[in-house]
Amino acid sequence: MDKIQHKFINVQGLNLHIADTGTGPNVVVFLHGFPEIWYTWRHQMVAAANAGFRAIAPDYRGYGLSDPPSQPEKATFKDIINDLLAILDHLGISKVFLVAKDFGARPAYQFALLHPERVRGVVTMGVPFMPPGPSRFRDTLPEGFYIARWQEPGRAEADFGRLDAKTVVRNIYILFSRSEIPIAAENQEIMDLVDASTPLPPWFTEEDLAEYGALYEKSGFQTALQVPYRSFQEDNGVAENIVKVPALLIMGDQDYVFKFPGMEDYIRSGKVKQFVPDLEIVYLPEGTHFVHEQLPEQVNQLILTFLNKYV
Repeated sequence: MDKIQHKFINVQGLNLHIADTGTGPNVVVFLHGFPEIWYTWRHQMVAAANAGFRAIAPDYRGYGLSDPPSQPEKATFKDIINDLLAILDHLGISKVFLVAKDFGARPAYQFALLHPERVRGVVTMGVPFMPPGPSRFRDTLPEGFYIARWQEPGRAEADFGRLDAKTVVRNIYILFSRSEIPIAAENQEIMDLVDASTPLPPWFTEEDLAEYGALYEKSGFQTALQVPYRSFQEDNGVAENIVKVPALLIMGDQDYVFKFPGMEDYIRSGKVKQFVPDLEIVYLPEGTHFVHEQLPEQVNQLILTFLNKYV
């Protein structure tokens, strides 16, 4: 961890933070999900650097140490794509592997669709490639479905605002580590689903939580609620949604994402390969949504095997 350097790159007037370690021409860019920041990749960055790769993990605009946009309510997935392109150009990096978790899968795959000449391969965890179009999840899940609640302007802000940032992150880590989709009752908010006495997952320490808490205390949650949750319907601007680079999907069998209507069949039947033909899928029996933090040695080995295959 002490070998990881921290830098700021000015993109469109915003100072964007990147964590950077390792050297050499073969570069891996790690894209976080929610409620994460660059720090979520601490295990993978060190492993990649030790294996001879350069590892870079940005905080998206409005996350962690990166500046927020002037109008967070107008932030988009397209911003993440454009910021990533600007970061690579600034650093003089022509081609990268993209490793993404959770909603980070969307900008990773979108970047590969828009700029295939810049991408060697894509690894995602917890979320597969999802074709664009209206989501049916809200139609088939109860009103208290966490994404539906967080898409409602002001509702999550009020819910989260009752607690400090560290407690919000704690509660979401606990919720997302379970095997069921977080769904609140009619008279309940999402934060109410976690009791204050519930322990953290054993692989996530109080020190880890303190890192997240301090950075979300700085950034707040306004941009994070906009991207991803309030931007899912955004058009990706791509005519042909066929990913032409090699890809790896790592799923924990205990991941709550499997409970999304139709998701398990979409992944396990191989339907996802209609959009990502050169896709390998690996299942980790004990894995949860945070499989890269829960089982870092297994995940690191899977990532490095993939990188070395296509380097």
